[in-house]
Amino acid sequence: MKKSEIISLALASVALVVAIVFGVISVTCGGDKKEAAEEGGKEVVETNGSIAYFDLDVVLQNYDMAADKGAVVNSKAESIQKEITRRQNKLESAVAEYQDKINKGLMTRSVAEAQASKLQQQEAEFNQYVQQKQAEMQEEQIVMMNQLGDAIQTFVNKYNEEKQYAMILTNQGGAPVVVADTLLNITREIVEGLNEEYIKTKNSKKE
Repeated sequence: MKKSEIISLALASVALVVAIVFGVISVTCGGDKKEAAEEGGKEVVETNGSIAYFDLDVVLQNYDMAADKGAVVNSKAESIQKEITRRQNKLESAVAEYQDKINKGLMTRSVAEAQASKLQQQEAEFNQYVQQKQAEMQEEQIVMMNQLGDAIQTFVNKYNEEKQYAMILTNQGGAPVVVADTLLNITREIVEGLNEEYIKTKNSKKE
């Protein structure tokens, strides 16, 4: 009987999370904003804001919501992996016992065939269980990443209502921002703002 392969259900790495979330959050544009006013008989025109960027790697590494949700998903993955290992060990033990009896001639052909059929059914059920749990964990990870992406995008939109940048870029792994003035880096503001919003949300749920 072919040994079943145990799937790896560990939490996706931060790099994977970043890659997927990066596809959700690209830029936030403040839009063209031109206002004219009379000040001392002189027209004053407010042009588009400047461009800013934040490091998505750093944001996710320091975002409390990402840590909390990641811990939950990781805990579920570890629990599932333990159950998969337990079931595989049980199946392998049954196969080894069957093979030992066959080698020693302790079963008739009809009994051996019945046992072999039973073990094959158990292996099929085990493989089905593994695939089911793999799908469940993939769904958990996708939901988690969507929640993080939505939370960050929502906050950045709200943040820019006040700041009015013409564009806010997300940077990951040195792209797309290769070189930039450090004054354009708003990563710390984004992290602090996200965590403040997250704390408020957690507190409101406790009330």
